[in-house]
Amino acid sequence: MTPGRILALDFAGRRRQWLLAAAGALTLPVATWGQPRWPTKPVVLVVPFPEGGGTDVFARPLATQFSKQTGVPLLLDHRGGAGGTLGASIAAMARPDGYTLFMGAVHHAIAPSMYPKLDYDLEKDFVPLVLLANVPQVLVVHPRQGPGHFKALLDQVRASPGRMNYGSAGGGTSHHLAGELFKQQTQTFITHIPYRGAGPALQDLMAGHIDMLFDGLGSSAAHIRAGHIKALMVSGPKRNLAFPSVPCAAELGLPDYTVSTWYGLWAPRGTSAEVQSRIVEEVNRAVSSDELKALWAGSGAESGRLTAAQFAVFVGAEVKRWAAVVKASGAKLD
Repeated sequence: MTPGRILALDFAGRRRQWLLAAAGALTLPVATWGQPRWPTKPVVLVVPFPEGGGTDVFARPLATQFSKQTGVPLLLDHRGGAGGTLGASIAAMARPDGYTLFMGAVHHAIAPSMYPKLDYDLEKDFVPLVLLANVPQVLVVHPRQGPGHFKALLDQVRASPGRMNYGSAGGGTSHHLAGELFKQQTQTFITHIPYRGAGPALQDLMAGHIDMLFDGLGSSAAHIRAGHIKALMVSGPKRNLAFPSVPCAAELGLPDYTVSTWYGLWAPRGTSAEVQSRIVEEVNRAVSSDELKALWAGSGAESGRLTAAQFAVFVGAEVKRWAAVVKASGAKLD
């Protein structure tokens, strides 16, 4: 066979392969064609509280799982301060390209009622994507210096109004409002001591520098199991499956004491619908993994299981709910 004949056959074979590949591509759904290539570079997740707090408990495993399944790092950028509003402000100004996300919490639904001059609007400057976890609040004390059970604590608080104190993750956070709601419903007075995040507050409680802390069960869970702190009450109408020996508020005579710390994911307003969809897809895939489901359960958390639209409605309702609590309690920033 002549060289010219060989080249002609080779070209014909290659042309046939190209045509077959093109024909195969035509059978792909249009959605696959238009699907954005996200992520193609590291994604930054702004965490508006210091390391070691409740947000971090859920952010770190999420980052690990996300990176494992996408092959792209999810980098945590801790920006604590001002009850979580500093980090929210930074995230709100980020470029809306899907590469800066914001992990907020219930504190950000409270903030509009506590901070009169926020330089961002949670409902206008962000698009809600995923409700990641919902965790009940827990009342914790030092295992040796604090009272051994809830009634003993209540007796001490009532015997010396104002002498005992409680720590929080900062003014205007759910930890702060949980304490104010407790005071309102028990008709007692305890002094509020704000910190720059739940992590520092937990450290001071374990060191014996404060009397009690209203905390999200997610950040307290490991310390309760290790015996570093003692749980006296979990908020809400039922006991938590992860800590069945801890009595709930309803059985301790506080049927209306329900406070939960929830965590969610937002993107800056302007992020395209296609990229939003990809983010939700990958995050839900991560949260549904066996690793994260086990971690969530061990922290006493429930996964959100809401669509992005349902999450938006949920956030709006929480903003109104906490505005009513702030007004009724008269809570102010310290």
